[in-house]
Amino acid sequence: MADLDNSKLKSKASAAIGWNFIVLMSRQGKIRLSEFFSSYTEAQKKRILRDIATDVLPRQAKMCNIIEKGEYKFVYRRYASLYFVAGVPVEMNELIVLEQIHLFVEALDGYFNSVCELDLVFSLHKSLMILFEMFIGGMLCESNRREVLQQIVEAEEMVESMTKPGEDTSSQLDDGLSFQEQFQLGRKPGARGPRGNR
Repeated sequence: MADLDNSKLKSKASAAIGWNFIVLMSRQGKIRLSEFFSSYTEAQKKRILRDIATDVLPRQAKMCNIIEKGEYKFVYRRYASLYFVAGVPVEMNELIVLEQIHLFVEALDGYFNSVCELDLVFSLHKSLMILFEMFIGGMLCESNRREVLQQIVEAEEMVESMTKPGEDTSSQLDDGLSFQEQFQLGRKPGARGPRGNR
């Protein structure tokens, strides 16, 4: 009986965690943004990205937007040429996840004025700033789009006010990015400037 109660508690706890990961992938299978909120090994991350490419991309438009994959499930929406795929615990409500994905897309639209794939390619750090302003540890913490965009604008103004004339502000915003994310932006990890020059 105690084992049964513990398993119920664990399932409720995992349902309360929120997203395990979010991946933005083009129709051609190119990853435009990926963020893992739970800890995964590099091999597990590669397997998840491969699963998304093989399971989600070939699906027809009229098919269900939910695919169960063992301990988590893919919940996705397609906007133009991009798939927004959230990996969530099996117990989590899929309709809430679809609404959260839509809120994220609305925030991106509000910032980029109708977001497109190129906005994500060339402004990855800004897309991540919006994601992190809305989601902390995979949980939706701010759903008001205006509030999110106001915080992003204030952060940009603060960085610009601290920047010396002629200095690249985007490199300062990139300091919090991982090596992979800096590489995607065309910078050498840990180096400043558009080509990694100090």
